[in-house]
Amino acid sequence: MASLIEIRDCIALNGRADARLISHQLNMPEPLVQAMLERLTLMGKLQEVDVEDCLTGSCKSCPEATACQTKLYQLR
Repeated sequence: MASLIEIRDCIALNGRADARLISHQLNMPEPLVQAMLERLTLMGKLQEVDVEDCLTGSCKSCPEATACQTKLYQLR
């Protein structure tokens, strides 16, 4: 099982990541990853990224933008 440090390192390598990506890369259950992300956020190690501020801007024109509610995280 991955540690909080491995979760943080995974985000550092990706720049920004969501629970689904980390779950896939570290082969962990997504609810566990989400709990660990929330813990790292409370500890001040990560911050949530507003999806509307994504680099490509594609979320604004995506028909699923209001339904997806994906939380992205990046290092603080």
